[in-house]
Amino acid sequence: MTVGWDVDPVVAAWSGLPKVNGDMTADVCVVGLGGSGLAAVADLVDRGLSVVGLDAGRVGAGAAGRNGGFLLAGPSEFLHRSVQSRGESSIDLYRATLAEIDRLGEMLGPEVIRRSGSIRLAGLPGEPVDAADIADRESDLADCVSLTRVLRENGIAVEEYDGDLGRGIFLPDDAAMNPARRSLGMAAMLAPRAALFEHSPAVRITTGTVHTQSGRVSAPIILVAIDGKLELALPELRGRVRTARLQMLSTHPVSPGRLPCPVYCRWGYDYAQQDSDGRMYVGGGRDVFLSSEWTPETTPTRDVQRYIEDVALRMAGAPVTVSSRWAASVGYSADGRPLCSEVAPGVVAFGGYNGTGNLVGPLAARAAVAMAIDGAKVPAYFCE
Repeated sequence: MTVGWDVDPVVAAWSGLPKVNGDMTADVCVVGLGGSGLAAVADLVDRGLSVVGLDAGRVGAGAAGRNGGFLLAGPSEFLHRSVQSRGESSIDLYRATLAEIDRLGEMLGPEVIRRSGSIRLAGLPGEPVDAADIADRESDLADCVSLTRVLRENGIAVEEYDGDLGRGIFLPDDAAMNPARRSLGMAAMLAPRAALFEHSPAVRITTGTVHTQSGRVSAPIILVAIDGKLELALPELRGRVRTARLQMLSTHPVSPGRLPCPVYCRWGYDYAQQDSDGRMYVGGGRDVFLSSEWTPETTPTRDVQRYIEDVALRMAGAPVTVSSRWAASVGYSADGRPLCSEVAPGVVAFGGYNGTGNLVGPLAARAAVAMAIDGAKVPAYFCE
């Protein structure tokens, strides 16, 4: 399965990390080397601890490198709704994710983290298709107004958007990235300081030991940094997290600049961004095909891909040619809050980001490290 993000020359040139070969010991073993797992590794080595990190495939080859590349501040729910249900902790999370964008920008630079802002549109670009679409756009736009009010009350930048793509709001502090390049860039920086391994899936995780097909890692602390399929790796979490399939496609270049920044539409269910060469990276439709997408399978499906093709056409405002299609697993929590929890003595899991792991994941990683090392209580915006 070809992934559109991987055409980036830096990603294509990745030389890889070794596989596990034999038994090892460390202060901490981190299972999963996506954005959150790598953030945990960084925090741990900064504390002077020895770390072994394992990934089942290539670094960033799961959802960490196959998502939409959006760096959107805030919780998975729109902020005004999250404040209603969870109170001030939602504002705390929003500010923490804004700071995380700054952190990533300083670490990886403007070639990886593009401080573009984001657009939330009411409905898809183009004319409404029917009366139901008109009504939904009006409701969506009214919700944008409610969100704008809460953002401004809390001193968070937001502007009205009324342009070629439609109507909605513009959030200037958000950012965009190639998610695969973000993960590989972090791994390259951390590899000299930690023992990192690719293509070394954990087949069993128990207190004190991570078992792989070709060796064991013994560590008093094990951090399980998996989002999708977390409940398969740790059956203790069944019922608390659930795996869904995320599907995307990329296109051959269309008119550069059509999408000036990441754009998410129709209540955030459909989304796209465009790179400097004009390629589009498009996803969405999970709500339309909800029952079929609660699955750990990662093969793209015809119905969802046809839907996404129509989203790509609307985003581009012109015919598109698909260059690649892919899917990945993401995790959803039972109560809408990301999970950061000790599931067995010395084993801490974090995941279930509800589709927003690019920024929330590193925050969960550092909370997990603080819980495991310092005995700290996790912030209220996580589910312990």
